[in-house]
Amino acid sequence: MNRPTSEVLDEARAHLRSVLGAEYTLNHPKLAWAEGVLTVEGEVETVAAKKRALRALASVPEVKGVVDRLRVRPSQPMGDREIRDHVAHAFLGEPAFAEFALFERRGEALVPLRASPVDLRGRLEIEVADGVVTLDGSVPGLDHKRLAGVLAWWVPGVRDVINGIAVEPPEDDTDGAIADACRIALEKDPLVDASEIRIAVRDRRVVLSGVVPTEEQRRAAENDAWFVFGVDEVDNRIEVHR
Repeated sequence: MNRPTSEVLDEARAHLRSVLGAEYTLNHPKLAWAEGVLTVEGEVETVAAKKRALRALASVPEVKGVVDRLRVRPSQPMGDREIRDHVAHAFLGEPAFAEFALFERRGEALVPLRASPVDLRGRLEIEVADGVVTLDGSVPGLDHKRLAGVLAWWVPGVRDVINGIAVEPPEDDTDGAIADACRIALEKDPLVDASEIRIAVRDRRVVLSGVVPTEEQRRAAENDAWFVFGVDEVDNRIEVHR
């Protein structure tokens, strides 16, 4: 027998409180339930909190799907135009995307940001609305899809990244591929010295270990891992040795 809606929502709220702690009381995400689908809306402080909240909600027995409307509080206020410019600049300057066509979506229109002859290896489309970056197009590998997502998350005003980029031809995902993507993100981050950081991945859960010189670098390395598409959990065991 199906439980009443009130019981399902009470359990979902309990799951959120367990992973968000005081942040749940502070921001109090809204929940709605209909036909096996749980919708969550609100704001959280970090990508880590967002992913943990979504995973917790998906573990409620009756839940068949979760509609994600959680947004991350931006570290710096930015308008959509400024966010678009930053994301486009990052993509245009990324060597791995040098042979990709790049477009900006404005409503129904696609504005080319880089010429797109037919022999280019991939295509990226950027759209920004209310601080949410939506990425579309197609790329030849999961590593490109993941790198695009990380570069978008690095823009301080971003509240969410919806990564809809297709991988063509389709590619099986593995823990090794996730580890490689985390390594690329750490090595590209100018705020992190990745030379002494080790990465292990099992069942989409990343373990970071090693040494960095500051607490800021330790936190930045963890954030980079969370930004990688497909990562479900990050265990940060990095030590700070000044």
